[in-house]
Parts: sequence; C-alpha cells; structure tokens
Amino acid sequence: MDATPTGGVTNGLSITVHNAAKRFNREWIFRNLSYQFIQGNTYAITGPNGSGKSTLLQTIAGAIAPSEGKLVFSTSSNTAETVVDEEKVHACISIAAPYLEVIEEMTAAEFLQFHAQFKSFLPNISIATILELIGLTAAKSKQIRFYSSGMKQRIKLAQAIFTDAPVLLLDEPCTNLDASGYRLYHQLINDYCSRKLVIVCSNDINEYDFCKERLSILDYK
Repeated sequence: MDATPTGGVTNGLSITVHNAAKRFNREWIFRNLSYQFIQGNTYAITGPNGSGKSTLLQTIAGAIAPSEGKLVFSTSSNTAETVVDEEKVHACISIAAPYLEVIEEMTAAEFLQFHAQFKSFLPNISIATILELIGLTAAKSKQIRFYSSGMKQRIKLAQAIFTDAPVLLLDEPCTNLDASGYRLYHQLINDYCSRKLVIVCSNDINEYDFCKERLSILDYK
C-alpha cells in the first residue's frame, strides 16, 4: 500500500536501503549497502574527500538513482507500516548542500518566501523570525549576490532546517562558516531538529559530533 505524505514533521518515518550500489562507468562509488535510517535519530556519513559521500546522500535524496538495489521510504504506526509513494518522497525531504545554489537576484526575504511556496516552514516560525535567528535581519532587503559566502550558507541552512519536512539532509553544512556560524548551526539543530531524521555528510567532526550513528562510505567499496 502506498501513502501520500500530508506534509509536516510526522512521526515514524524511516528510510530503508536494500543492498544499494552506485556505479559511474566502471567505477563503483559504493556497493552492498543495506541500512535503515529512522526518524528522530541523527546519522553521519563519513569518509575522505572524493570517496562518494555526496553521491550516497544524493541517492538517498532521490536525485540519483541507484545502479543496484533500492531505497524505500515508509511510515509506521502502532498497527501498520505504509510505503510512501515514490512520487511523493520529495515532500519528505529538505536538503542543504554546496552544489545547491540560492537565487542570488532575490533578497533573503524573497528567497525564503519563494521557497515557502513549494514547502512550508515549521509551524509558528515566520520568515522574519528565521532571519532574526540566523542573524540576517539587517540584510533582509539586500540581494543575496551581495552577501558574503558565510551569509549565503546561513540562508541555505535556514531554508533546509526550518522546512516542515521529516528528513533533513546536510552535505558539508558548515562550509564557509566562521566560529559563530558553527555555534549557530549546532543551536539550530538542537532547537529545531529533534523530531527529524537528520543525515550529515561530512569529514569534519565538528559538523557531525552530535550524530548518534556513523556510517563510513569506505565500508561499502
């Protein structure tokens, strides 16, 4: 039985990876990966640069199809487990990654308003509040192209963390952030992500030190 998610941070969502593998030409990026990610838990995908962490994260996000195996999103209750329709999986996910760009011709406020047309933010969190929390209220009417790299990263994190979706995927989340940005990142995760399924893709321990479970991509070569 397939389910259509109604939106929002639900309870009981899981991502089950069944013997998944990804190959580009003749090179296997990862193979024989079976794992279950469960909502309410935090996970780190670790490994050196170029090892395939981002490829795995994009596979989980549905942006890349596995060469072998499959991934199943499902929700569970006290009585049953229900598979999420593949066409609706995107509604369960928010993501921030270096390869995903913001719209630099927009202001920060406009960008968040644009994003909210497709995926709503957490209840009782206004765009003004988001900008205040990430320290960009004074720059809310400035085009993002005039932002520093650290300010742009704060916007990326904000649109992902505050999206009302049960799965949060973060690829190198503290790229271009200074010490205060790292502290902000950890505070936002602590305050707003306790009910989410969080997966952090990184080789920087300071980005994933809060993660309860860790998966090394090198174990699946």
